[in-house]
Formats: sequence, C-alpha cells, structure tokens
Amino acid sequence: MHRCSPVTPLHLGQLLSAPTIDVFRLAAMLTVFVVVTMASQVSAFELKHLRSGAEREWDQFPMEAAQLTHTEELAASPNGGVQSIRLRQQDVKEAWEVVVNDERVGRLTRDENDMVVYFDVPPDILKEKNSITVQPVGKHRASDDIRVGEITLLNQSRSKVLAQSSIHIHLLADGNPSPGRITILNRDGAMVSMGTTSNAHLAVRPGTVYTSNGEAAVDLPAGEYELIAGRGFEYSIARSKIAVAEGERKEVTLSIRREVDTAGWVACDTHIHTLTHSGHGDATVEERMVTLAGEGIELPIATDHNRHIDFEAPSREAEVRKYFTPVIGNEVTTKTGHFNIFPVVSGSPVPSHEGTSWKQTFDGIFATPGVRVAILNHARDIHSGTRPFGPRHFNEAAGEMLDGWHVGFNAMEIVNSGATKTDPMQLTRDWMTLLNRGRRITPVGSSDSHDVSRYIVGQGRTYIRCDDSRPDHIDVKAAVDAFLGGKVMVSYGLIAEMQVNGTAQSGDQITATTDTMKIDITVRGPQWVSADKLEIYANGVLAKELPIDSSQRSEWPTGEIFKTTIELPRPSHDVHLVAVATGPGIDGLHWKTAKSYQPDSPVWKSRTLGCSGAVFVDADGDREWRSAHEYAKRIIEESGTQLAAIVAALKPFDDAVAIQTALLLHNAGTAPIELLDRELLSKASAATKRGFMAYVTAWRANEIARAN
Repeated sequence: MHRCSPVTPLHLGQLLSAPTIDVFRLAAMLTVFVVVTMASQVSAFELKHLRSGAEREWDQFPMEAAQLTHTEELAASPNGGVQSIRLRQQDVKEAWEVVVNDERVGRLTRDENDMVVYFDVPPDILKEKNSITVQPVGKHRASDDIRVGEITLLNQSRSKVLAQSSIHIHLLADGNPSPGRITILNRDGAMVSMGTTSNAHLAVRPGTVYTSNGEAAVDLPAGEYELIAGRGFEYSIARSKIAVAEGERKEVTLSIRREVDTAGWVACDTHIHTLTHSGHGDATVEERMVTLAGEGIELPIATDHNRHIDFEAPSREAEVRKYFTPVIGNEVTTKTGHFNIFPVVSGSPVPSHEGTSWKQTFDGIFATPGVRVAILNHARDIHSGTRPFGPRHFNEAAGEMLDGWHVGFNAMEIVNSGATKTDPMQLTRDWMTLLNRGRRITPVGSSDSHDVSRYIVGQGRTYIRCDDSRPDHIDVKAAVDAFLGGKVMVSYGLIAEMQVNGTAQSGDQITATTDTMKIDITVRGPQWVSADKLEIYANGVLAKELPIDSSQRSEWPTGEIFKTTIELPRPSHDVHLVAVATGPGIDGLHWKTAKSYQPDSPVWKSRTLGCSGAVFVDADGDREWRSAHEYAKRIIEESGTQLAAIVAALKPFDDAVAIQTALLLHNAGTAPIELLDRELLSKASAATKRGFMAYVTAWRANEIARAN
C-alpha cells in the first residue's frame, strides 16, 4: 500500500463546494481518513516476490528469486494491548508464517488467490522499531513462488478492524431469495478478510461468503468494495460497488438469473471432501452443505477418504435439503490409486484400502452393498509414489495398463478442477483411448474440493441425463443407470451438447445409413464465460476443428455461446464421436479457475472445457458397435502376423485401429520397432503410419520409465 496523507478539511471543502458533489468519492475519502489515521506505519506499495525452492514455480515470476524471506522494518509505539497487522498475499500454496520481533503471530492463508489478511499482535510485542518477517515454515515439498507486501501496523485488534462497518446483502435469483456465492473485493481487486464467521447459513473465507438462504450480514473494515454474486455455472453474476465508513451499516440487493438451460440434466459433483471427515482442507461438513446449495449441485457424492459419509442429516440441519439429493460415497484411497465409489448402502463396511493389487481393490469395492460406480480419480497425478496413467504403468497410445493391472473402474475423471493439468486435454485423450481399447468408461468432471473457497465445489461437474425437475427427489437408481450408460456431459465452465443424425446424444448408439453424419452442437455457458474453439473427435482422432467467436454470441439465446451443424463423411468402420469446446480460463476471483495442482511445466495457461460424452456410431451397418480394438483383433485373426498383409488390411481404417493392431502384434511377439520398417511403411496408409508411430513412441516412453 502506498503511503497516504489524512484527508484535510481543505480537501473536503473543495469537494463539498464543487458544482457537482461526487457522493461516492466523498464517502471513499472519509473512509480513507478513518483507515489511515489508525495505521502506525505502512510499507511500500510494491509486493515482494519470495521463493521457497530452487526452481521457478510459474513463468509469471522471474527466473531468479531475489529472496527466500522478506522483512519490513516499521516504527510503532510499544503496545500495551492487542494490535494487528494487515498484509496482502498472492499465490500462496505452501505454509508461510508471519513473525514480529521473533514472535510468530500467524500463518498466511494457503490459497493462491489475491487476498488481504490480518493477524493479531499480542501485547508487549511491538517496540519503537519493529521487524516483520514473512518466511516459509520448514522445508517445502516443492518450490512455492509467492508475492507479499502492503504490510501495515494497525493500532486496533484484528477483531475490531474487521468489524468497523457492516453490509447486509440480499441475494435474489429470478426474483426469489437464493443460495449463492458472494465475492467481496477491495478497491485494488483483492479478496478481503471479514469479521463475520461461518454459521448455520453462511460459509465464510477471505473475500468469500456463501449464503444458504439469500441473506448475508457481513462485518468488514471500512473501505470501498465491489460485491459479485453468483450461483455457480448455470447463473449470471451481479456486481455492485459500495463504500462504507467506520460505524456505518448499509444494505444492498444483488439479483441474478438462471442463464444456462440444463433441463433434463442433473448437476452432479462426484468428488467432495470435508475437513470434518477427511481431516484436511478447511470446509467443515456444515460449511459444505452451504457451499453445495450455493453452487447449484443437485446430486452431491460424499467422498471423504476411506469413509462412508452421509450428507442427509447435515443437509436437513442446514435447511438446504430441498436443493439437492445427497448420495453416500467414499474415496477409496490406496497406494496405487484413488477411486470414488457410490452409491453405498448406509451402514455398509468400508472396503479395504491397504492392498496394492487393483483386482483385490475392485473386488472389495464391488462387494460393498449398493456400489455400482468406481471412478479412477486424477489418473495423471502422483500419490504415494504412483501415477496410474504415467508411462511406468500405462501405454497412452493404446490405453493399455501394463503388468496386468486390472481395469475394474467403469468411469474416470477427465476434469478435476482441484487438480487441473498443464495440458487440459490430456485426460480426455486418455479416456477416448480407453474407448478405443474396448473399455466402456464414463467420462467424469468433478471438483475434488476440500475447501470453502480455494478450490470451488462443483466447478468441475458432470451433467447426467435424467429427470431434474425435483432436485430434492432425484431418482438415484435412474441417475446411476444413465451415468453408467455414458449419458453424461462434462463441464468445467462450458457445456458441449452434441446430437448425431437428429436423435443420438451422449451414451447413445446409432446406425449410420447415409453417406454423411449430421452433427448438431450447442456450446453453452453463462455471459461471464467465453469459448474460442470447438473440436470433433472420431475414435480420438481430430475430425473437425472450428474457431468460436464469443463476441458474436448475441446471435444465440442467453446461455448459448455457439451453435453449429457440421457433416462428416461416414467412415467404413464404427467410431465413437466426441465434441469438446474449450475457452480462456476465468481470471475473476468470483469463480477463478485454479492453476495446475501438479504442473508439468512452469508455463500455465488456464482453460475452460466442456465435453459431450461419446456417441457410438455403427458405421458398417451390422447393427452392432465395435471398438477399434475389436477391429484390430479381426484383422489379426484374418491376416495372422504377416506385417505386409496387415498393413494392406489396415488401409480402410483410422489411426486408432492401427494403434490397437500394433498393441496386439506387440503382445504376440513382434518387436515394436519392426513396425517402423521403411519398406513396410512405404505401402501403408497415412493413418497406419501415424498409428504405428504413436504406438512405438508410447512404447519407448514405457521402456524408459520402467528402466529407471
């Protein structure tokens, strides 16, 4: 914060005598007067960059870090009573502490968002000259780049500063009081700490207030603020600027409306945690109920680690049961993978999580009463030293688990908004590859939220095609049937809804009877989200790419970003079709898309994503659908292992069939490198060449990983 001068009578007189009085500016100046006169001393405006490790975490930071710690020398009077420190923090992932004259007064909030936080300074800590230091706690597991500064000593306690003024907020959705999320930013755009704490109807963190009933009375420091209200992906946002002076109480009404049409689709988050039952994160089960209502999740799956948790009682106690139908689940957390399971019959024993064999793990999962779904979570992340879809265990071209790992899961996360990937399409490609391998796997979007605000519950979500007319009475069996049938769409800020030949939607099978396939696609999103690209995949191979100009969305109804109809030639063999829309990440702190949890690179570009799910096209007209793997098996059966004959047989097929053929040849004893024989490839189709090269490249990655 820059050093400010108190507002003098001359300044106010000039303002009051002006031809037109700027009331908002006058209120702001009075507010500044109140805040500045209670400050002992303020540091320089510039935020300082600190790094806790040797490597740069993100490319937005300098290659070389100037320092590990930062110390401000500030003057003050010795404090006989409790005073406080105000500071601003950005990009905090690991543990950092604030030390005043060698006394630790608190820790920064572990949250990457831009926020202002406060700490009490106990009596007799301050002197005439004071050292205030921000430093890492212990040795961090990974390098953490942060910014910190605007350090201010205040002559009031934290609780008094945070209760200087009050705003009573009324939130309406389509004219009625509504649950929702209210973001509160200061004049510099940072999230602000508040004196209000969570209660039966509120979940509160710096800059964030969730309300379960549309009412929020918030105590906060005097100042200028922007309020932003919303209710998750399906709703508009409302903004209001307000200034409050010390001792002042104001009221404001914020009105939002439903913008995204999701009729016939249930909003489900399959990956939800609480501090109460998982022991980490910060959202208590009571706070979680408020956030679920506030983000519009209609089918929440409770998935605390190795516990069967039921949200039924807490949702009724919080008076939010009318907004959703809770389902008992469990994140079965093993050393070789994490798996979300549901629905679980109440009182059922917890399946074993101690083993390392996937076969034993899945046997235990599906022996659990009621369980029909097992989701492979964050398959590209490392936990307990294992990355399930890393090259040590997985051939990414063929979708093949190595070492005989049992593929017992029937769904997988392609979006986890709490563990995003550097390459936002990586897990989507993995899923399509599994379909080519012959695995009927349902794609999933989830949040993996452990927190009230750091990672937003329901930001990644799965839309399930079933009756959504009564959110409090969702037919769980029908929803699970549709889920297992692939009748889903994955949403992370966008929806890509696809229809093939006028009837077939996600999870459906259709027989193509004409020379072309007609594909209708609608990309949906609220006004505060945009998209810039649409891709159509056939068997995981890019078949069509279209740019999207979100500035022209006025051509479509509210909640629609882009609509198009395209035609693709009918292939000679069966395929699965998938539509994926992507767009810029959301920078606004009201629903900010998070950085990668385990990044592959310091270069980060946030992206939103909507995935349609798969439509299975019987293109060869035999009224059955065959995967690329099944076609490859037929080719091997008819041609044997004679490579020349196989290459000739592959000519009408795509890359996916060629890859699966390479897998079968390798399993039968053919060295993968033989598939790149120059003479052999001279007679191969372009698709066969690409497929063989993709398989050999993935095999080489496997060999390198397994040798180390």
